[in-house]
Amino acid sequence: MLRLMISRAQVFLNKYPVARGMVTYSFLWPTGCLIQQSLVGTHWRDYDLKKCFRFLVYGGFIVAPSLYCWIRLASMMWPAQTLRSAIAKAVVEQISYTPMAMTLFYFSMSLLESKTVKESFAEVRAKVPPTYKVAICIWPLLQTFNFSVMPEKNRVPFVSMCSLLWTIFLAYMKQLELEKLQQSQSLIPK
Repeated sequence: MLRLMISRAQVFLNKYPVARGMVTYSFLWPTGCLIQQSLVGTHWRDYDLKKCFRFLVYGGFIVAPSLYCWIRLASMMWPAQTLRSAIAKAVVEQISYTPMAMTLFYFSMSLLESKTVKESFAEVRAKVPPTYKVAICIWPLLQTFNFSVMPEKNRVPFVSMCSLLWTIFLAYMKQLELEKLQQSQSLIPK
């Protein structure tokens, strides 16, 4: 019975790659949240499981489908699996998908925390710029590798594995107190 269920699940996930990404992200995003909570010294009895659930919802139902669509679109726009097209995809991703995804992350997660629209926009304004600065140092390299080496069917799972570390970072950035972040940014010369 269990073998039959596993076999059917594998057939389903191979037939519908967006579902494979959704399952993967529904596991990885709350895992990243739990790891981040552990890294800041939270005892397992004090884990914020509601926060983990919000990460599950966001990762599984927003990130995975949008990332799947982006990867499909990028593969249609640049079908060659060459270094040149991989670099083009990575650069375009950094100026299109990445800022949108970060904005959506902070805004959506804030709304899921029952913050107001005004508070959510304030968090976006404070946290997207420093997050984006880190992203542009990491993701172009990973995406160039992803688009030039990985077979298309494995691109979303590859990115999701890389995103576990990224999710830990996002969970850290998300938990930063807005006032302290805004204060520290005002001290940094532009």
